[in-house]
Amino acid sequence: MMRGLYAITPDLADTALLTAKVETALKAGVAMLQYRNKDLAKDKRLLQAKELAALARGYGVPFIVNDDLDIALAVGANGVHLGKDDGDLAGARAKLSGKILGASCYADIHKARAAVRAGADYIAFGSVYPSSTKPGAVRAPLELFAHDLGVPRCAIGGITVQNAPALIRAGADLLAV
Repeated sequence: MMRGLYAITPDLADTALLTAKVETALKAGVAMLQYRNKDLAKDKRLLQAKELAALARGYGVPFIVNDDLDIALAVGANGVHLGKDDGDLAGARAKLSGKILGASCYADIHKARAAVRAGADYIAFGSVYPSSTKPGAVRAPLELFAHDLGVPRCAIGGITVQNAPALIRAGADLLAV
């Protein structure tokens, strides 16, 4: 079962710096690694994803690509994470045989149930706390993590060392930072 710290990469154009930061996280023992970059062109994201996929493989850590099924497939990622505007979950599930499919469900238990029915292997609720990455995001209440959906539940948004224990007590399996 997926459980622990789910590291998400920062939006860095400098691949050497990004790789160094990711390796530090991998050495620290993260449970999963997600490549996310909203700023770069697709060709540059593909190059970064290739490097990070190989690095994560070397540490035995599942490598997930955010928002882009094509890049995930091209670099041999362990899976993809999709939000509401990133494509059809059931269609992605069909292309990801034996791979991980994650889904953003924001603050909506109905979206989470639909994502599980479509084949999601884990669901993410957030932003749980105020976040500099998505300052206008709707808050996801801790009560959402009490629902047993049959898949791991990931908390994202504003997570710190101080508030992480409350999320774990509430039922979060993964903490995305």
